[in-house]
Amino acid sequence: MSAGWVAGTVRAKALVGRYPGTAGIREIARGPTLEDALQRLATTPYVRYTRTATDLRRAQRAVSATLLWHLRVLAGWLPRGGARLLVPLAAGFEIANVASRLPPPDGRRAEPLEPLRLGALETAWRRLEQAGTPAEIRAALAASSWGDPGGDTPWALVTGMRMAAVRRTAVTVRPARRWAQGRAVLLAARELFVHHRSLPEPVLRDAARLLGRRATAASTYQEFRELLPSSAGWALKDVDEPGELWRAEARWWRTVQADGAAWVREGRYGPRVVVGAVALLSVDAWRVRAALESAARGGRPGEVFDALV
Repeated sequence: MSAGWVAGTVRAKALVGRYPGTAGIREIARGPTLEDALQRLATTPYVRYTRTATDLRRAQRAVSATLLWHLRVLAGWLPRGGARLLVPLAAGFEIANVASRLPPPDGRRAEPLEPLRLGALETAWRRLEQAGTPAEIRAALAASSWGDPGGDTPWALVTGMRMAAVRRTAVTVRPARRWAQGRAVLLAARELFVHHRSLPEPVLRDAARLLGRRATAASTYQEFRELLPSSAGWALKDVDEPGELWRAEARWWRTVQADGAAWVREGRYGPRVVVGAVALLSVDAWRVRAALESAARGGRPGEVFDALV
């Protein structure tokens, strides 16, 4: 094992040890105000960006920015080419940057936030940032490894990027292929059976590569579940109705956490431990964002939050 992977593995484990974890997140969620929750973050790595947050939207964005900064730091410790392993895992930040430049679904525009700084973890952000219209964003995506999303409506652009990120993760990050399949299940199920929208052809093609053509052609949710391959069907186990997909989402995050923790505990040096650490950092950040929302609502975590932690 190269010295770069040894250094990267040690750094990854150190980062994991500094994050609040389940107990700390429950304290943050209890609030009883957003201000109280942000004060609790003052002793965590999130303080780097959250100290200037003034509302829930900016606080949650600051949590994402902290995670991204640590992934960039981690990428710098990996051997030459090792950062490529993290690029698909950081795709959500680039998607968030693009989504913030698109017209909102409800038509109400919020004050724009500063784009997340991707550095070496970007896929095509510098080109996307220069795109002035949805049509230009689609063209920029099509000319990159994102691929053509199949449309230039805000929904088509974001959905296409999300499924492309799943496809890229499955191909590039071998330890995370099971997670990618589970994520593809949730994306497809939500679009097809909650929103009742047909998937654009490129999105459908990416989904079929991971879930099989029979599943993606299913006409009902029950049929979709039955036709999923065993490697992906776990994502919808005991989730009998599309309206219960939030339970599947929570299970997906718990699965990512359990796998990541097991790989970090292995004690070996190499890509799998690094991927496991990224998983744990990502789960923590996702839960902290949910905890901040709970605190902003009076510090009364409900059933959904309990399922997350």
